[in-house]
Amino acid sequence: MGGPSDPPGGTPEGAPGGGDDEYRSVVFDESFVRAAHLQEFSAQERIADHAPAVRRRPPLRRGLPRQALILVVLIAVAFGTAVYMGVRHPYQSPSARPPAEQTRTTVVPLAPRGTVPGAADAEPLFEHSPAAQFRAGAAGLPLPAFHDTAHFADEQVRNALLIAKEYVVRSALDPEVLTGGQTRSVRLLLDPDQFAQFDESVDRPAADGRHAATGWLIRFDPARARLAGTEIRVQGSLRFAETDSSALEVVAAHTLVYPLRPAGDPDARVSLFTVRRELRFRFDRDDLRLHQARLTLATLQAGPLSCAENTADRLRPLLAGQTAKEGGPAGTDPYATGDAMGALCGTLAENAQPKL
Repeated sequence: MGGPSDPPGGTPEGAPGGGDDEYRSVVFDESFVRAAHLQEFSAQERIADHAPAVRRRPPLRRGLPRQALILVVLIAVAFGTAVYMGVRHPYQSPSARPPAEQTRTTVVPLAPRGTVPGAADAEPLFEHSPAAQFRAGAAGLPLPAFHDTAHFADEQVRNALLIAKEYVVRSALDPEVLTGGQTRSVRLLLDPDQFAQFDESVDRPAADGRHAATGWLIRFDPARARLAGTEIRVQGSLRFAETDSSALEVVAAHTLVYPLRPAGDPDARVSLFTVRRELRFRFDRDDLRLHQARLTLATLQAGPLSCAENTADRLRPLLAGQTAKEGGPAGTDPYATGDAMGALCGTLAENAQPKL
């Protein structure tokens, strides 16, 4: 006999565990009821109107709610406005950088008054010269005390000083550069806007105030001289200043003293060769970020040299026991047209030479 919830005739034979079990997985929640296309009239409605037992419900509206649609439209309008203002804003800063100015170079050979002194090795020459207190290599160009400026942070100032010092080291202390073997390490520190001028100076040097290779870097004629040992004495300083709100200037002023021997003669006497150099660098924020510099001015005085020698390509030092050749640079014609830069020459002071 069936229970209160069973059908009058009991559970049909073969039904799995009762008739209600097969519907237990169906849940008639509120969303299911609202989604139904047919709705049954109430008993009162059927008695009063003699209407059919069911009526068709209006279809539900699909899509986004009105509030969500309005929000999407507002976001689209705001995004479009931002893009338009970014492209068309009259106060947007220009994306193109101003081109780098051409570097000015001045190379002045210093001729000795007499014979160049020499010794068996470099040490006694250093001890009896003004370079006795100079430090070896990059240690002779220490960083100064630095601070922030009106528009540049202290870290940016420090970075500018480090790049300037690295340029000095690469261009004047690297043995491969000094012998004329390579120039790429120096070139990579320059702003790419200066590559063309640098390449022309190295490949086709000229004493025109713009294209002297020896203005960009120090290199000796390998057929004339070579380094006697690895120690190069250096004394110098770095100073910085903010030139305007977009740029820093760093000036590297330094004196370098090279011990040299004649090429191809390892037993020849050693002499000293002195270079006084000043380099001016300009750094904008892109240069600091990319670890590069714009060299704006290079001034070099070097000796002992003969004024009759071409110093735009390579330096051809006078070595131990040699004297300056007769003659000097050709006179400058003030009526000639073209570049106004004339050949320059000076005299090497006697107290700049070692006193043995």
